[in-house]
Amino acid sequence: MTALTAQFDVPLGVDSPRTSRKAVLAVLSAWGYVDDDWTADMSVVVSELVTNAVQHGAGFVVIGLEAYGEQVVVSVADGSAVVPRRREPDGRGGRGLVLVEALTRRWHVEEHEGGKRVRAELRPYPDTDREHP
Repeated sequence: MTALTAQFDVPLGVDSPRTSRKAVLAVLSAWGYVDDDWTADMSVVVSELVTNAVQHGAGFVVIGLEAYGEQVVVSVADGSAVVPRRREPDGRGGRGLVLVEALTRRWHVEEHEGGKRVRAELRPYPDTDREHP
């Protein structure tokens, strides 16, 4: 099975999560990943990871996508080595990693170019008969 991969820099700002969602969904659509429920989950995961990277990271944000048939991994790298941690939700936030945990099979953090990369493996894509581009 051939892997499909993509990587792109995220322009930093208040629109970063929205811009990132659109870019990720465009790539996934081109690859044939179009199931509404599955892409909605991906949108939430991307939004949460990018929001965390913009708010708590440093210097840059890079998104990576890897697809191996029904399995898709999204990663978000930034320049901060501080590892994200789950915290109790309050009026200001704390729900991001709870959502990521609920919508993915697994996620983890790894060192990346002086900072970190958060990798999230989505639940398997439901349409295994999907055509690859």
